[in-house]
This record gives sequence, structure tokens and C-alpha cells, in this order.
Amino acid sequence: MALLEIRELHVGVENREIIRGLHLNVNAGEVHAIMGPNGSGKSTLSHVIAGKPGYEITGGQVLFRGENLLRMEPTERAAKGVFLAFQYPVDIPGVTTMNFLRAAVNAQRKAREQQEFSTPEFLKRVREVAGSLNIPQHMIKRGLNVGFSGGEKKRNEILQMALFEPSLCILDEIDSGLDIDALRIVSSGINALRSPERAMIMITHYRRLLDHIVPDIVHVMSKGRVVKSGGKELALELEACGYAQFEDAA
Repeated sequence: MALLEIRELHVGVENREIIRGLHLNVNAGEVHAIMGPNGSGKSTLSHVIAGKPGYEITGGQVLFRGENLLRMEPTERAAKGVFLAFQYPVDIPGVTTMNFLRAAVNAQRKAREQQEFSTPEFLKRVREVAGSLNIPQHMIKRGLNVGFSGGEKKRNEILQMALFEPSLCILDEIDSGLDIDALRIVSSGINALRSPERAMIMITHYRRLLDHIVPDIVHVMSKGRVVKSGGKELALELEACGYAQFEDAA
């Protein structure tokens, strides 16, 4: 059984269909890249999996370890092991990164009927994980994303992913707004979190991310469907020929 199974999914927004009969299977240990032009439904798919409100599911199924993900609230999905790294992480003034992380991690542990971290235990855990990802301590003492550069915001997302220990990581254009050095740092953190028990879905427009995080499977989305799947060489084809060739297939 696949970790994530999407069957004949149809999704609309304000009476306009965005996803039109999408199929996708993701197994534990796999890294999938989803590429496609603007408006093809890539980010909509990530939001629907994570449970963002505002979308109308008009047909199909999304199963996570065989359970109906669409019947779960976003917090329940997170507790089950679904994590979404946002394209544009929001700033939350007045809330330190450390306090946010502790509250979020303990909420998940409580939902999973695990013992919550004490403050000293959590401080030790954060320092260990941040150190392994080369994240400086001053970042976690600042307000959540307040005054952060694009690269710092994305590194903070990777820190959250490491602490939450999800089974399914969805990276929605994690390379957006990153320069070459920041992309290398963020990609290194993501690669450090690859494991046989964890699957990842990377949504991107560009091949450059795939030079740093090599996917097992590349999918092309067009007009709300997956129209072609293949290896990393498919990303090279897209860079050479563009997305127009797939419009008829969609």
C-alpha cells in the first residue's frame, strides 16, 4: 500500500475546476517532483493534501496510509504526519520562533498520545537539530520569520520539518526567492531528512532545485492532471522544450 494515494481527484475554487481527475501514488522513502506551468494546479494540490480551507472537493479520494485524509481537520493531518512547507511563510510578530516550535511540537505529541517535552528537554532538542542543519541559535530566538531573509525563512521551514518528524513532506516551491548559496544550504537540510520511512513531494517550476535534491520520480502537471511521469531526465526535457508540448495531453 502506498503511503499517499490520490485517486481521480477533482477540486474547484469559486465554481472553477482546478484539478481535473488527478492520480498520484507516493511510497515511503520516495522523493517526487511535480513540475508544471502556472495555473496547472500544483499548489492547489499541496494545499488540498494539507487541508487548507477554501477548496471544494467535487470528486475522488486522498488516502494516507489507507485512511481518508479529506475527512480530517488540518491539525489531525499534521498529527498523522503530513507537513507542508509554505512557498511564502508568514511573519508572526510577538511570537518567538522557539515558543512557536515548542507549542507546535507539544501539540502534535499530545495528539499522538506522547509525553510532551519539558522546556529544558525541548531546548536541548532544538539545539541538536538546529546544529545538525547548520541553523544559528540567534534565528530561533527571534520573532517567527520577522525580519528573516528568504533563505532564513526556508531554513526555518526545514527546522520545523526536522522537529515535527513527518512521514509526508510537501515542499511548495521551497526554492522560490533563494539565491544560489541559500538554495544549496536549504537543499542540504532537506537531503539530511531523507529516509526510508519518509516521503517527499517537491513542487517547483525549475530544474535547478533537482540538481541539488535528486528526485526518484518527476511528474508533469498540466490543466489539473498529471500528464507524464519519468526520471530526472524528464526535467531536462522540460527545460529544453517547455510545457507547451503537454497541453494537448492535458
